[in-house]
This record gives sequence, structure tokens and C-alpha cells, in this order.
Amino acid sequence: MSEYSVVEGQQTVKKSPSVNETLEDYTLRYAPYSFRRWGAATVAITALGGIAYLADFSIGASIGMTYGTTNALLAILFAAIIIFLTGIPLAYYAARYNIDLDLITRGAGFGYYGSVITSIIFASFTFIFFALEGSIMAQGLQLGLHIPLWLGYLVSTLMVIPLVIYGMKALSHLQIWTTPIWLVLMIGPVLYLVWQQPTLTDQFFSFQGKNGTTGADLASVMLGAGICLSLIMQIGEQIDYLRFMPAKTRENSRSWWFAVISAGPGWVILGALKQAIGAFLGFYLLTLTPGINSTEPVQQFNAAFHQMLPGGVALTLAVILVVISQIKINVTNAYSGSLSWTSAYTRVRRHYPGRIVFVLINLAIALALMEGNMFSVLGNILGFYSNFAIAWVTVVAIDIAVNKYLLKLSPKLPEYRKAMLYNVNPVGMVAFLAAAGLSIAAFFGLLGPFLMPYSPLIALVVAAVVTPIMGLLTGGKYYLKQTDDGIDETRYDTHGAPVSTLYHCVACQQSYERPDVMFSTHHNGVICSLCKTLH
Repeated sequence: MSEYSVVEGQQTVKKSPSVNETLEDYTLRYAPYSFRRWGAATVAITALGGIAYLADFSIGASIGMTYGTTNALLAILFAAIIIFLTGIPLAYYAARYNIDLDLITRGAGFGYYGSVITSIIFASFTFIFFALEGSIMAQGLQLGLHIPLWLGYLVSTLMVIPLVIYGMKALSHLQIWTTPIWLVLMIGPVLYLVWQQPTLTDQFFSFQGKNGTTGADLASVMLGAGICLSLIMQIGEQIDYLRFMPAKTRENSRSWWFAVISAGPGWVILGALKQAIGAFLGFYLLTLTPGINSTEPVQQFNAAFHQMLPGGVALTLAVILVVISQIKINVTNAYSGSLSWTSAYTRVRRHYPGRIVFVLINLAIALALMEGNMFSVLGNILGFYSNFAIAWVTVVAIDIAVNKYLLKLSPKLPEYRKAMLYNVNPVGMVAFLAAAGLSIAAFFGLLGPFLMPYSPLIALVVAAVVTPIMGLLTGGKYYLKQTDDGIDETRYDTHGAPVSTLYHCVACQQSYERPDVMFSTHHNGVICSLCKTLH
């Protein structure tokens, strides 16, 4: 084997524009030890700042108004349990091995090009929810400042660009200082409303919704859960932050696990609470002022603030809450979307245009959706999208938990480099296509009217069952094309932590840590994972 160069220590190397760590945030790579300078608490708070979105309030109000309080709360609880359980293995893998959901997916059943499909699904999630949050902000600007909706859509889109360009460094500061303000503005008026009008809770729990459903109804619960489960993809955005977690050691094990669980699958606890609050505020607004759209968060909080403050102050605080929430989540949507688009495009075209290009593309798509008034068909969009999201996340979660750890059909350590993987792994692809295909068929009534409400459950069960079956049928032989990457040093130490030795890439002339490189016979030297993608 030809010699390759090892760069000892953590020396500083001059970055070219395509590998500028500040702008690119290791878009298609393992996040190296030398870049992960944040503590576990900082990463966790930054990640949790990304769930400040107000769409939860709209979702809760929408299903509460339609199916009644009992069914809405059961739907929220069911979805939260599924999201929490499936999020645990994904969050662990991201934080432990410092890779995003796309890199995880490649080695967890989908293969190198198979995960291009899932990258596009995730990118779709980010611009759909960017459009929803932008619409909510525009509604706030219209109510508070009388700004036309079309202009509000534009303002909500353009204002995040300067923040999202600079990646984790800028986002960590933004999320940390805005989180306390956001929490006070969100929780304060709700607690005051319950304290002042205690009979509201009894009325709320007895509310039957537009359908007039008495008691719990399984079909209604599943229909509501299908909307809530569209948020299962939020774990991908949490992972985009969790990949910057510090290395897990014996000394920080407790705080490391607390940060990973709370900021990973734990996001759904706060998310479910917001949905329940949305259902409550939607009911309150419906009884207080019939005729107003009770699913609009700005109207919900404007009404709640009015119970404790003068009209002008109440409206101002409601608008401030909407604006802060929109900025906190939409910088995350734009950031995560740019990562996914870049990943898919670079692998297909073998050209790396830079993450910033796809920030703008993602924002342009979201703006078009806003101008098309997608907020008016919120439930239909989320119900349809959830079928894809549930299928993908469940396949990856089951592949990690069952195929890797229980059945030992695939290597536990992650692999994402081009030359090491098959283009397509039938394990994940077949399971995903079967789960998504059957659930979408049920969603549109092609499997009969009885199964229509159960499309999310179909996606979940089929993905969970078919993934290990495919692993057993294939014997796990399609996970790795080769096991030797041509470098003697292992990528992970005896404790499973990534090795931080620096190697010099002969293609781009930059230095990268051990998990991100391999020996290339074509280049007659060590090459980084991105350069391998481009050649």
C-alpha cells in the first residue's frame, strides 16, 4: 500500500471556500472532535430551541376542534409515545458518532444512493414546516401591524437568511438567549387563564368537537395521530444539533445521556404539551369569539393575553411570541433543509455547490407554498406526509435497535463512505417502500374505508415487521461492500468513540479526522469522504 500522511495534533489548516467550517458546518461529513467545542448542555439547549414552532398549537387546535378533546389528547399521547421510542436509537447514534440522519440512514438499511430518497423526504419536511411557521408569523404581522399577508410571507422568509448562513456557531447563541423569553410568553398566559377561569378545564374535557363524538373513538384517535405523527421527522432537526455533542466519557456519562434524551426524543414531551395547549386555546377561542379562526396561534395567544393585560400590550406580546417562535424554528428548518438538499444533490450530480445555495432554494420553495396559502389545508398536508416520515424513521430505528444490536445482522459502528457501501441496500428500501406504499394506499381509501384512518399505524407496523425480516432474508450481506478502508488505524477506539487523528486528503489538500477518510487506490493516497463522493 502506498504511504499516506498523518497530521499529528490539532493543527489549524487553511480552509478553501468549499470546506469553510463556519459556513458549511460539515454538511456531508462526520463532525470532527476539533470542531465540537460546545458542552452537552449548550448543545441540548440549542437543539431544544429548534422546537419553538407554533404549528403544534395549530395541530392541537385542529384535531381538538374536529374530533373532540378526549380523542385529541389520546391522539397526541399515542403519537408522542411512538415519536419518543423511535427517536432514542437515532439520537444516540447521532450524538455518539457525530453524524446526521442522512449519514445514519446510509448504513442503517438504505445504502449510499438509497438514502437520497430519504434526504429529499427530510428536505420536504423542512420547507413544509418553514411555510407553516412563516404563515403563522405573517398572520401575526397582519393582526398586529396590518402588514399584508403576501408581504409578511416575504419578511418571514428573508429575515432568517443572515442567521442560518453561519450554522451552529450563530444558532447556538440565538437559541440560548431567546429560549427563556419564549417559555415565559408561551406558558404565562395559559396558566393565568386556567387560574382565572377554572371551570374552563371541565368544559374543555367534555368538548366533543365538530363531529360530535362521544367518548373515545379509535378511528378518530388514529386520524388525529396521523397528523401529529408528521412531526416524527423533527428528530432529524434535533440530530443536526446533536451531532455536535462532545465525546461521551466516564466522567460526563450522566450529563451526556440526559442531554441526548432530553434534546433528542425528549423534544416530543414539550411538543405534546404544546399540542394539548393548542387544543385548549382553540376551544377557548371558539367559545369566546365564534367566527375567528381558532387554529391560528396569534389569535389564540392574543385572546389569552387579553385576559391579563390591556389590549395594546396583549396584542404586542402575542406578536412578539409569534416572531420569536418563527425565528427560532425557521432558522433550524432552513439550516436542516440546506443540509439535506446538499447531500442529495452532491451524491447524484457529484458536484458540491455549497450549503448556502440550498438555503436559498429551500426558502424559495417555502415562500411559494406560503403564497399558495398552504395553511388552509394544514391537516391534509401533514396527514399525507406522515406516511413517508413514519415509514422512514421506523425503518432506521428498527434497523439500529433490532438488526444491529439484537440480531447482529449489520455492524454496530456506522458506515457512510461511498466506497464502503452498496448503492442500495434492499433491507431498508424494501421495508420503506412497502410501509409507505401500503399506508398511502390506505390514506387514499384504496384499501377500503375501514383502513383509511389507520394509515399511520400501517406505516409503523409494516416498517417494524419488514425491516428485520429483510435483514434475515438477505443475511445482512448488503450493509457493507467491503470492511477494509486501507488504513491500519481503527476509526473508533475501544470505547466506541471516534478517533481524532488527522489525515491529509490528497485531493482537496485539507486535513480530516480518522472516521472521515479512507485510502484510495485511484488517488494513491488518503482521501476524505466528500472528495470520494465527488470522484
